Amino acid sequence: MQSLLVPLLFSLLLAILLDRLVKLMTRVGLNRIVAISIAVAFAMLALAGLAYFIGTQAAHFSDAIPQLKGKIASTGKDLEHWARNTANVKPSQLHDAVDKVKQNSMEKGGKLVGATLTTVGTLFGFLFLLPVFTFLILYYKDLFHNFLVKLFSNGGQDRLEDVLGQTKSVVQSFLLGRMFETLILAVMNWVSLLIIGVQYALLLAVIGALMNLVPYIGMMVATAITALVAFALQDIHAALWVVAAYAVIQFIDNHFLVPLVVGSRVELNAFWSIVGVIAGGMLWGIPGMFLSIPIIAILKVIFDRVPALEPWGYVLGMGESDEDDDDMKKRDHSKKERS
Repeated sequence: MQSLLVPLLFSLLLAILLDRLVKLMTRVGLNRIVAISIAVAFAMLALAGLAYFIGTQAAHFSDAIPQLKGKIASTGKDLEHWARNTANVKPSQLHDAVDKVKQNSMEKGGKLVGATLTTVGTLFGFLFLLPVFTFLILYYKDLFHNFLVKLFSNGGQDRLEDVLGQTKSVVQSFLLGRMFETLILAVMNWVSLLIIGVQYALLLAVIGALMNLVPYIGMMVATAITALVAFALQDIHAALWVVAAYAVIQFIDNHFLVPLVVGSRVELNAFWSIVGVIAGGMLWGIPGMFLSIPIIAILKVIFDRVPALEPWGYVLGMGESDEDDDDMKKRDHSKKERS
């Protein structure tokens, strides 16, 4: 089921994002099928370019893995020496604990390798289904729209059209805003790591920006990974500077970039964001963590515009009515007065 739902949901988001581009090309006279094909091909090339960049940079990073392992082993021996002299731990107990950690690491490593092989095996299916599903969703967009209209034929077509229109508009703005935010964060991360002198700054900066798409958890993991690399390849001072720089960047992101670039049309509170990320990870792993926030954002837009579901939209938000919701209520009130 995951092999079907994950590419389907990614395709739905990508189709919503590309719909504006398809409309623009059809307005200038291009055939609709040709316009959809160009839009999907452009998106696939962009994703392939990003994957190629990360792959080539990761290949260079592999040269530093022996040095990284050596630094970690040396640090482990220093911690063992400190525990033996300071914490009054018997050598036999310390060795038993170290052996147990090694054994657990080997078992988890084996499971991780198996999971990685499974992921690689399903990756080709995902890369095949993503453009196919995206093309078909865009091509049959009117069919799906008419289906929903027929489904609500007993009444509420005006409400349905408003929900569909607002959902598409908000999701497009949300996704485009997140893309620009990720680009700006990558540049900020890169500049800060260059100033500190961290090796493989560009790769780590891009990974950190991409992981920021997973709220709260992603940036903490990215900070830990980058600080570990800085500590292993340089010293503890570089690692501390990385933590400080990433903390400042996260502050700028939360208080300036998100309100300015992403906008405030969809505001989700931290509680449901974290719950959604954890639930998405439990269901579908890393792809589920990336999908969780856009899905919750879409649900909130729908809930805010359906009277019976407004309490659910309220509890997902920041506790205050959005301006869009107030405008929508004013439009509904004016319609009732005219009728």
